[in-house]
This record gives sequence, structure tokens and C-alpha cells, in this order.
Amino acid sequence: MVKYVYDFSEGDKDMRDLLGGKGANLAEMTKLGLPVPPGFTITTDTCREYLKLGDVPPELAPEVTKHLRNVEDTIGRQLGDAKNPLLVSVRSGAKFSMPGMMDTVLNIGLNDESVEGLTEVSGNERFAWDSYRRLIQMFGDTVMGINGALFGDALDKMKEDRGVHFDHELSADDLRELVKQFKQIVKEETGREFPQDAREQLDLGIEAVFQSWNTERAKIYRRRERISDDLGTAVNVQTMVFGNMGEDSGTGVCFTRDPSTGHSGVYGDILMNAQGEDVVAGIRNTEPLVKLGEHDEKSYKELLAIMRKLETHYQDLCDIEFTIERGKLWMLQTRVGKRTAAAAFRVATQLVDEKLITIDEALTRVTGGQLTQLMFPQFDPRAEKKLLTRAMAASPGAAVGELVFNNKDAEAAAAEGRKCILVRRETNPDDLPGMVAAEGVLTARGGKTSHAAVVARGMGKTCVVGAEALNVNEAEKTVTVGDTVLKAGDVVAIDGTTGEVFIGEVPVTDSAVTTYLTEGLETGLKAAGDDEMLADLIKSVDRLLTHADKVRRLRVRTNSDTPEDAARAVEFGAEGIGLCRTEHMFLGERRPLVERVILSEPGSEDRAKALQSLEELQRSDFEAMLRVMDGKPMTVRLIDPPLHEFLPDLTQLEIKVAVAKAKGEEVSEADLAMLDAVRRMHEANPMLGTRGVRLGILLPGLFALQIRALIQATLSLKKEGLDPQPEVMVPLVGSVRELALVRQEAEGIIAAETEAAGIEHDFPIGCMVELPRAAMTADDLAQEADFFSFGTNDLTQTTWGFSRDDVEGTIFPTYIQESVFAVSPFETIDQHGVGAVVEEGVKRGRKTKPELKLGICGEHGGDPDSIHFFHKTGLDYVSCSPFRVPVARLEAGRIAVMD
Repeated sequence: MVKYVYDFSEGDKDMRDLLGGKGANLAEMTKLGLPVPPGFTITTDTCREYLKLGDVPPELAPEVTKHLRNVEDTIGRQLGDAKNPLLVSVRSGAKFSMPGMMDTVLNIGLNDESVEGLTEVSGNERFAWDSYRRLIQMFGDTVMGINGALFGDALDKMKEDRGVHFDHELSADDLRELVKQFKQIVKEETGREFPQDAREQLDLGIEAVFQSWNTERAKIYRRRERISDDLGTAVNVQTMVFGNMGEDSGTGVCFTRDPSTGHSGVYGDILMNAQGEDVVAGIRNTEPLVKLGEHDEKSYKELLAIMRKLETHYQDLCDIEFTIERGKLWMLQTRVGKRTAAAAFRVATQLVDEKLITIDEALTRVTGGQLTQLMFPQFDPRAEKKLLTRAMAASPGAAVGELVFNNKDAEAAAAEGRKCILVRRETNPDDLPGMVAAEGVLTARGGKTSHAAVVARGMGKTCVVGAEALNVNEAEKTVTVGDTVLKAGDVVAIDGTTGEVFIGEVPVTDSAVTTYLTEGLETGLKAAGDDEMLADLIKSVDRLLTHADKVRRLRVRTNSDTPEDAARAVEFGAEGIGLCRTEHMFLGERRPLVERVILSEPGSEDRAKALQSLEELQRSDFEAMLRVMDGKPMTVRLIDPPLHEFLPDLTQLEIKVAVAKAKGEEVSEADLAMLDAVRRMHEANPMLGTRGVRLGILLPGLFALQIRALIQATLSLKKEGLDPQPEVMVPLVGSVRELALVRQEAEGIIAAETEAAGIEHDFPIGCMVELPRAAMTADDLAQEADFFSFGTNDLTQTTWGFSRDDVEGTIFPTYIQESVFAVSPFETIDQHGVGAVVEEGVKRGRKTKPELKLGICGEHGGDPDSIHFFHKTGLDYVSCSPFRVPVARLEAGRIAVMD
């Protein structure tokens, strides 16, 4: 029989797949003997079954009853009891943290009778009615689908009528009246009374959490974080403890280290006489955690001890939620905390120095995505700035954009390529689409543990919160600070490292981390100046990247076509060039020479002269590139694109000729000849037409000039005492005979040139594997190839049958929305399809030549998930754009220690 429910005492932190992250960690804290309110977890299996059936499995109710009774017996109270009611919370908890994306309901078990019992038991009438109004508000919004603004408006009006600013300033009588108003809203909006049966509340709450797995905001978050739609969420039912019972009660969120900087210390937010959602929602600005020592020294000291115990146990930065009820500390949740990129690197090396983890483990705690964030530009400290306000730095970075006040405007701005900053009083989970679209987020309320801060840190978005000076009018789309009024469309700049907000554009400058990566540790530390924290970060990055270089098996090359790009890539740590595209060398001022080659007759003097001129230019190009890459391999791809790309557009040329004829003007022989050539070469699907190896076979002399130029450049540099290491790569090969024809021609040229120069040199000749047929016949191709390089861009196109230029803006948005795939297969390799083709090519190629060198030169070479796949597949190197070289180095090291 399937087990759907587990008591907290039955699980542990390693059961995340079944109990979700929250449930597994509640079980772990229970196992550690920490003060955790009793409860139970309904498994992710149950959620998946619910989503499959469209209804709650019939076996669930008896299991819930059994475990609920255990909790009732432990606590000594019963759910729904009128005199001494047990109240519970119902919270989501997926395997991977999705903060604020799914539903929570607190205070389940209250009704018109039990609220009086709670008043009697607690001796606090205000607390009881405050708890009841919170239940109706959350339940009405989450479970009954009522617009939450209706409750919010009623609450705001009540505060306005009473002349108070905060919820906790309302009296018991005010809250009693508010409950009546809330119940009336429920009846008007749903046609039924607010449920008075406590078990019905519980069952409906559980089902609402299951349903929240597929809300739009949850789907958006999963797509962004690449979380599978198939996982489902667990549901945690837990005894309520109350932070809103008076000034000896409170609630808070804390971190064992600063999640923004990684600095050691006491970090977190508290609110006295409040419930947990008040902290996360940012409804009231919080106090720093250290203030708890003034309110309740005993609980503060106990909390510090628990924080230390949890960090030691999890060996990582922990995010902890707690409540104090009448001086008694309760632990509600812990998890490995989300952190900024800077904090990730600093915390990882701190834990190594504290001997809590090994350097190998530290390497797994950081990611290439985080390193990329650290390489982003920052505000130029020397630039003039107009300060608007200072607030709390929640997620670092430098973001500039026009003010927007809602999701719709943020998404519209992003769609039009306009950078924007989302400004809100406070954010809630429904603001996720706007946060995704915006460059940064600015809120008037909230602290470092508010929804905006937590989600922004997780997404790597710049975020400033708790800007109390801001008067945000979302209806009129204005922000007022003193006498300054900003409206939608006005430009602001926010600094997520300092918490500063500026009016207007602020120029950015290179990150000191980028300076370190390109110019070395000493120069990077100089760029950090007096900023000790930044200097410490650079040292942390250096330690981990150095270790990654030491342990990785995959070599990292770059895709580069110019000496400048090549030099930049070498500065970033590239160990060679995996793809030098030669077609870029035929553009610009050289295009007329290509046109002469195309338009002239085969074997004609004009074609020979044009080819000779191109050869001389190519030799100069290759010599410059090889000089930069001295001592490092440089793989040169022979010309790949169809020749029509070097000719005028057919439609434009036909219009030009037609217009001239219509006006009675004489059309030049050159234009007529060009039109004839373009028509002759026009193809319905040129990407699958005359290109790559086919071009070299059908247009004699084209590949020869490139090969000859490369060999002559190599031999010339060798005479200078340099160590050039070129490799010749043939594109779009589908048949071993194609490769044999090109190899035969190349070897003839190599023999002639080396003999003439009196210099011996090895020139490896290989091919790209970018057609499924090439992978399926790789055992044959390996007979003629010294190496393979998988061109995963074209391999993805030809395996999926996608035209990349056409589908990314048309088909892909719908496919991602409908979960056909979670991410573009051109961004992260499709392991089950395209990846399987790569694996087959590797297996067949090495069957013929066990030592066959294998690499990849598509954009996937800089993608972390793809790099992990290529490591496991057995490739020798990846090649990526220069800027992504450090990311590839780090990820290659990470997978080496994780494998």
C-alpha cells in the first residue's frame, strides 16, 4: 500500500524527493531534537497522483486523520474544538525551493465558535480575532479564489477610519468588525458562507496547495530555474505557534551568514507581535535580528546556538524561520539558504578555512552562472550621480532603466528592448513576471528576507528594498521622495551592493572580478582598491578557479575569428581555439573578390587572380591569429556558408533591374550578370544546400587557397621560432568520401609547401560532426579524420528539424510555455535527443580510433549543464565564446569533482 503521509519524526533531510525540501528539513530538525511544532508531511507522490487524477486520492483522508490524531494527542488539543482548538498551518514544500510561488494557509481550525475558545485559552481577545481575520483573508484568497485586494482594501479602510498606520494598532473590537466584513466578502464573491467545519478547511487547504503547483507564477518560476514540471509539491501540516500574542511574542527569518555578501555574523529580520507572513510580505519594515536580544535575551541566545548547530550540521549557510510564542522559541523551517553570487564564493572558501568542508566540496557550492554575474559591469565610482535615496541592499548589481509599476508594463518594455526597473510598495508572488522582465527591483517596504529580496537573489537580479523614503502610488504610477516626483518612464539607477538609488542614467565600468580574470590576481586586487570585501571575493574566486583548473579533465578552448578576440580569450584562460570561422574573413572590403570568384568562369584568369588575392589576405589573417595563439592549438574551419550570402539579395536585385527597365534606363552588364548568378545559385533551403564540404568540392580552388594560406602562415611563423599548432576542419561532412576528397587535396598541398620550405610540420585534418548521418557513420569518418568537433548548433537544427533563425521567436515561446521543453535546445543541449546523437558519434568514432580527439564548438560549449554532459560523454575539450571561458573552466572543474 502506498504511504502518502509521514510524521516529522519519520523522515530526514535526505528524503527531499518524497517529502520536499521543507518537509525533509522539518524532519531533520525534529531528529536533531530542536523545538519544532509537531506535524506531518503529505508526499510529492500524492501531489503527482492528484494532478494525474484531478482529485485527491481516496486513501489520503484516512491517513491524514491518523496523523492528525497523533498531533492532537501530542499537543493535547483537537482541531475544531470550540473550547481549546488546535490550529494548524498548511504549507507547500517542493524538492527545490520556490519561495512564495505556491500557497500557504495559516490558522486553519478557527471558526465563529473556536475563536471565542481561543480568546479564553489565550487570555488575549485581540490575538484571537487577529488570527481569525488572517485565516479568512488567506483562505478566501488562496482556497476560494477571491481577489485578495478586496480584503486588503477593507483592511486599509479600517485602519484609515481608526486613524492608524499598522495592522497591530487595530483593537480587538476593530478586528471583530473586520471579520464580519471579510465573511461578507466571502459570501458575496462565492455565494457561500465561510467554511465553519475545521476538517473541511484542512482538506480544502491541502487541495489548494496541490493546485498551486500549476499556477502561472509557479510555472514561470520553474521555467526560469529549470525545475521539472513533473516533481509536484509536498504539503506540510504543522501545529500553529503564534508570534502575534503580544510583545513577548514575535517572528523572524535569519541566516547563519549574510546571504548578500557572505560575511559572517548575525543576519536576519524580526517583527514582534506579528505572524511570519508579515516578515516575508514586507508589509511592515522589520528590525534587525540583533534587536531580538533587547526584546527577549533568552530566546535570542537559544536561537544563536541553534543557528550554529544547523550550520554545522548542514555544513552550509542556512536560512531559518522561527516564531516566539510567549517567550518560547519554535523552529518553523530551515534550508540551505539562497545567496548572491558574491556570497556563494565567499561562503564556500570560508567553510574550507573553517575546516567544515573540503576544497572539492567548495567547488560544488558555486556555479558558472554565479561567476557570470560577478563579471557583469558595475556603476563607475567616478561618475557624477544624483542620489534619490538610500535603502537596504538586497541583491547586488548595477541596474539602470525606466520606472514601471506592474507586470504588464515591465513585460511590454522588455519585449520592446527597453530596460526597466520594477518599483512596488512590496512585491508578492504575482509580481514574478515583472521581476523576470525587469533589470532590477525596488521596493518601499521589506527587508533582506522579504519576498522581493529572496526571489531577486535567487534570480541574480539587482534589488533594493525597504526604501522608506519612497511614496509609491501604483495607481497613478508615481514615486515621490520629498519634493521630487518621478513618473512611469523616468530613468533611475539602483545599486544592489550599496542600496543607493539614483535619478537618471549612471555609467557602468568593468567589474573588478573581470579585471582579475583578464589581468591576474595582483591587478584585480588593485582594482578592488580599499574595498576589503571585494578583495576577499576576488581571492575566493581565484582559489576556486585555480582548483577547478587543477582537477578538470576537459580542456577549454574558444570560438574566435579575430586576433583581438583570440587575445581576449587567452586572457580569460583559453587553452586554444576550437573554432576559427574563416567566412568572416571574406566580408567587408573583400566581398568584391568573392563576387569575382563566383561570377568568373571556372579555370579563367580572372578567377585565378581573385583566388590568389584572397589567398594572400587569408595568409595574413592566419598569421596574425596563429601568432596570438603561439603554442596553442587553433582549429580552422574551412569556409562553410552558402555563397549566396556573399552576393546581393535576389529580391532587391530583381527590383533594381525591374525599376531600371520600367524607367527605360539601361541595365549594366554587371547587374545582369550578377542577377543571373544569384538566380542560378538561389536555393529554397540554403542551410541544407550548397555549403560546407559541398562548396569545396563543387568550387575547385576555394578550399585549396585556404589550406595553402594556413600552411604558408604556419611555416612562416615556424621559421621565426614560434610554435604554431593549426588544425584543418572540414564542415558539414556527411560521407567519408567527401572527407577523403578534401583530405587528399589538403595532403597534396601540405606536402608541396613543406617540401618547398624545407620544414616538416604536422597538420591534423578533421571534420565537424553536425549532421545525424555523420554521427551514425562516425566509425567510417574516423578512418579519414584526425579529430571530430561536434557542431551542436547545426546538429540541433538537423536533429530537431528546426530552422534556428525562424523558430526561436515563433515556435519556442509556445513550446516552453507548454513544457515541450524547459529551455531552448540551442541554449542547453537536448541530452535525450541531440545528446544521444553525440554519444553515438563518440562511441562509433572511438571504436575505429580509441585515441580520437573529440571536442565541441557550438554555443553549448559555454553552457554549464551542457559542459557536464560533455564531460560524462568523454569529450576532450569544449570551445565557447571568450567571455564564457572562465565559466567553462569552473564548470569543467565542478563536474570533475562531482562525477
